[in-house]
Amino acid sequence: MALPVLQKTEPRERLGLVVVITGNGKGKTTSALGMVLRAVGHGMRVCLIQFMKGDMYTGEIDAIPRLAPFVEFHMTGKGFCGIRANPYPFEEHRANAQDAIALAREKIVSGEFDMVVLDEINNALKLELVDLPQVLELLNLRPHLLHLVLTGRDAHPEVMERAHTVSEIREVKHAYRQGIEPQPGVDY
Repeated sequence: MALPVLQKTEPRERLGLVVVITGNGKGKTTSALGMVLRAVGHGMRVCLIQFMKGDMYTGEIDAIPRLAPFVEFHMTGKGFCGIRANPYPFEEHRANAQDAIALAREKIVSGEFDMVVLDEINNALKLELVDLPQVLELLNLRPHLLHLVLTGRDAHPEVMERAHTVSEIREVKHAYRQGIEPQPGVDY
């Protein structure tokens, strides 16, 4: 069955947006990945940098490469610092996050991308794996047309103040709290 031909609209003025997706609910990364999917649909190039994930499998690890050549994906972390019996010391988590900041800086100013997603950077900032001046520098370096998406719990008030759009995902109910294990394709 053929899809209908739909009219595409354009804004009067193109502008890159800073979007913060935060809160204690499930779906911050998933929301950002939805934006990645939309961007690819518009033929845009996206760079996704995951600051903290990296110690367990998630579906996006295999799905994102299927969006090549439009999406470049970097897993820079060693898992969530200080939780779930993560074996790596704070110093190693901080060193990885500092490498991710350098990579983000490079990708933001490269001119190669229409969107850069900094997944879990808010957590990295809250845990002092990166510093507020470093995150604010990334916002300052952002070219006029680049969309910059920052995800993770506990977004810093200064980062939210500088953003064009802030969404807070609030947990109302979660299957895990009912004793249901995380499910592939939904939770990871």
